[in-house]
Amino acid sequence: MSRATEETLGPDSATRIAEHCATVFQQTLGDRLIAAYALGSLAHGGFAPAVSDIDLGLVLTDRRHDDDATIRGVTRELQQRDPSYERLSVFWSSLPALCADGEDGRFPAVDRLDLKTSGVLLLGEDVRPDVEQPGVDTLSADSIRFALQVLAPDSVVADFHNPTRLARDTRRFTKAVLLPLRFLYTAATADCGSTDDAVRHHLAGPTPVAGDLVRAATRARHGRPDSPEHLTELLRTELVPLYVSYIDSCLPRLTPADGDLAQGLTDWRARLLENV
Repeated sequence: MSRATEETLGPDSATRIAEHCATVFQQTLGDRLIAAYALGSLAHGGFAPAVSDIDLGLVLTDRRHDDDATIRGVTRELQQRDPSYERLSVFWSSLPALCADGEDGRFPAVDRLDLKTSGVLLLGEDVRPDVEQPGVDTLSADSIRFALQVLAPDSVVADFHNPTRLARDTRRFTKAVLLPLRFLYTAATADCGSTDDAVRHHLAGPTPVAGDLVRAATRARHGRPDSPEHLTELLRTELVPLYVSYIDSCLPRLTPADGDLAQGLTDWRARLLENV
């Protein structure tokens, strides 16, 4: 993404993109689309022009077998319109599932919490009073499951061990460093909060893990990245300790029923520490 695009994609421009995408989904889904919401930093503040996603939440009347393919297809078409639209991230589920503290599409618990507490209605009927707020245990388990899916694959671990490419991609770099802080903040406070909230919470400790790396990621998030060479060195020394600390904080929160998650975290931890 060019610097010009980063500078022009402020929260107002991003909101207009979200509004346009909502109308496109309304044209596709018709009366089945009950409501569309702006989520994430567009809803609760802290939108960073250089890196923030444009988070859109869709609430449907029901779940049909082809919804996933339809919504993925429309999302891809929208993302190809313009570089700014590449940031679009779509969450969706039926209202009955959301009212039962669940989802039957793509609407993780932390994003359901964001919908309940901060969602900004773009079109349709406001159903937030009917949405069930996820509990702390659900938020914790769901975020761990997401982390294992997105951050624990061998290809990602390989980039953590050899982070030269990661240091040159501002969006991937900031997400790799700051996502675990978001998970920990939500687990500690039962609040989705903002990335800046999570950073402040982490750095407020007496000896925050990977403090220099977290500060560098925060600068990059706000459009002031350090040199790739400096970021590479910080990543080599501080990224694995940050993730080991995250995993070690998650394991005690799990119950015996979460054996698959505990095993996944334990395996991920071992792979992170290989050859370190």
